[in-house]
Amino acid sequence: MSNASKWKLSKEDMEINVKFENFDFKTTKEIEKLNGIIGQVRAVEALDFGIHIQNDGYNIYVSGESGTGRKSYSLSLIEKVAKNKKIHKDYVYVFNFLKPDEPIALSFSPGEGKIFKKDMEFFINRIIKEIPKSFSGSEYESRYQDIVMKFEQLSTAYIAELNLVAQDKGIKFVPSPKGLMSFPIKEDGSIYQEEEYKTLEPEKVEEIQENSKTLSKDFNEYMTKMKELDLKISDKIAHLEQQVVDKIVSYYISDMKEKHADNKKVIDYIDELQEDIINHTSFFKGKEKEETANPLAFFRREDPKQFITRYDVNLFIDNTNIETAPVVLERNPSYYNIIGFAEYRNENGMYTTDFMSIKPGALHKANGGFLIINAKDMLMNTLAWEGLKRSIKTKKIMIENPFKQSLALMTTGLKPEPIDLDIKVVLIGDMHIYSLLYYYDDDFRELFRIMADFDIEIEKNNENEIKFAKFIADFCEVKNLKHFEKEAVIETLKYSIKLASEKNKISARFNKITEIIYESNALCDESQEFIKVKDVQKAIQKKRIRNSKIEDRMNEMYKDGSYLIDVDGKKVGQINGLAVMQVGESMFGKPSRITASSYKGRYGILNIEREVAHSGSIHDKGVLILNGYIGNRYAKEDIPAITTSITFEQNYSGIDGDSASSTELYVIISSIAGIPVSQGIAVTGSMSQKGEIQPIGGVNEKIEGYYDVCKIKGITGKQGVIIPIQNVKNLMLRDDIIKAVEDGQFDIYAISNVEEGLQILTGLSMAKIDEKVKDAFKKFSENCDEKKRQKCEDVE
Repeated sequence: MSNASKWKLSKEDMEINVKFENFDFKTTKEIEKLNGIIGQVRAVEALDFGIHIQNDGYNIYVSGESGTGRKSYSLSLIEKVAKNKKIHKDYVYVFNFLKPDEPIALSFSPGEGKIFKKDMEFFINRIIKEIPKSFSGSEYESRYQDIVMKFEQLSTAYIAELNLVAQDKGIKFVPSPKGLMSFPIKEDGSIYQEEEYKTLEPEKVEEIQENSKTLSKDFNEYMTKMKELDLKISDKIAHLEQQVVDKIVSYYISDMKEKHADNKKVIDYIDELQEDIINHTSFFKGKEKEETANPLAFFRREDPKQFITRYDVNLFIDNTNIETAPVVLERNPSYYNIIGFAEYRNENGMYTTDFMSIKPGALHKANGGFLIINAKDMLMNTLAWEGLKRSIKTKKIMIENPFKQSLALMTTGLKPEPIDLDIKVVLIGDMHIYSLLYYYDDDFRELFRIMADFDIEIEKNNENEIKFAKFIADFCEVKNLKHFEKEAVIETLKYSIKLASEKNKISARFNKITEIIYESNALCDESQEFIKVKDVQKAIQKKRIRNSKIEDRMNEMYKDGSYLIDVDGKKVGQINGLAVMQVGESMFGKPSRITASSYKGRYGILNIEREVAHSGSIHDKGVLILNGYIGNRYAKEDIPAITTSITFEQNYSGIDGDSASSTELYVIISSIAGIPVSQGIAVTGSMSQKGEIQPIGGVNEKIEGYYDVCKIKGITGKQGVIIPIQNVKNLMLRDDIIKAVEDGQFDIYAISNVEEGLQILTGLSMAKIDEKVKDAFKKFSENCDEKKRQKCEDVE
């Protein structure tokens, strides 16, 4: 017989030990604020290095699961660094007088962009008021009249000269608002009235018309002289107007030139601005003077469109009153939100835009500082990702419309001058996305050379335990929640350790901890000042209940016998295995009956799950390992003529994983050798071909799930679970299970090889088990000659 007690675990093996060495407190209200983050030394060092290094390509990818503090800590560290970083430039977009479709970007020291815009508004408003006044002044009027009089004199002389020629033909030319008009004249030189002209004889009318035709050459010569005269006079008037405007503009623009004397690009723009205003004097002088004195004024055609808006200033980036370098967290990284865009408007069914409609993107807003983006959101916008990489590589932000070819009704488009880019980009995502980008995107490897990986678990030591308490204190203070008593902190820390599934680790998923803090506050007695341990336990229990519908339904099926399972006695070829199910947040253990049947045939194990395509590749591997172990231990000398079929009873979904491989071995040995195994002891653990037991996941959930089924079926005191010895460090069981173990009502065994498991389940020594297995093999194979053996091996 075998003594199984040596593999039993004690109460201490299943508890979580929390010590606050040299750190005594009654409530978290007494604790100072947490400085920094708990654990994550490697990630913190990488992030700090990446933030401070200024070389090209050293942008940062922050990796880790959501809730580990990766984003909040990154943001806090970046904001701290940004306080000591130089504030970047202001930018404005202005009209390009030479290339209207290519607006010019002007840069200024922080705060000066807004001042420039105000100065421009003041300047334009002043000249709009002052220029019309100047054209109403006596000096301008005198000079203007001199030019007009000279024009009138020459014009009169040209008309008199033309009429001398026309008089002989009985024609006279008279100026009118519509131009120079010809009239027939009498012999005394007077013009025929309309009634008189109608009474003329046809021969006389024909004569007048013929005479008029013969004057066309003289008239054309006259018109040519008048046009030349008009151009000369117009030039003189334009020159006069420009002198007047130039004098006013120079006076008011001098202050701006003086302010920005050290900014050559701004001075160049101001000079072009001044020249453009002078060239468009007519748009500033107000109501145009009537030029009735000029009979050929109708030859001049001026565009009535108002150009004043071209002198507006688009204050694109304004750092007025900004004290730190920008830190931008872009939550919707679409192409336009990252790169910027020119806003279009519909005018009579046509899409138009101008430089005042250019809007900044996140790159512009974060220029000179830091841009933080969620990697998953970024990659969902392919154009945005490509635009971001292009901007980082070229160090310029180019605003352009990627869909301009599809806008059939667009009549105007802009190509704003690119803005220089100086930025540190931080992508936040998980390791899966990092791996995909690293292997499939060459640009990513070149542009994001720093990876800060936030772990989901941190070391459980005294320093981190104290920091955990400080975290609760800090969170309660910031969120204005009730502070925790020391025992409540310990209970919360135990919950965090259980989330990490390892006794020497603390979970870094602090979003789960904050949920317990919130819910403990919500469930506590309103009259109490602090959160007590019972409040934390209640919050944890309520959370479990909210997510345990499927688990409860399955337990009901164990109770009413829908799920067949035995938790007492001994049986041959039948054993209880343990699996884990996860539905949303809920993860729980599910005991399953595993059975095996052995019969004469070709040597091997028939995996029924595989035959019906319900078995995953890892489970299939586990079954092949069983073949290897059994063959190595029992079939070195001769191949036994035996087939064993194995299956998970009442399983109608897929099975994968190898955590049941040791369990399957035990039931196969039982079936072959006819050895009954205990039904009260459930088993979990994978195995190697050498029979070594290997660790598995979800050990606590598996034990708790089986214990609950045992309670439903009835505790006998002979029930328990066999687990890999490597999983002892993961044991963090419920208090009721620990109490049952302490009272001897439930046992947990930790083993390192399958031989130990077989002895616990059968109560026999390994030598006795081996003897029975070999006898069974011999029995299955006896009386088989070579022909019979061949037939046996061919049996399916």
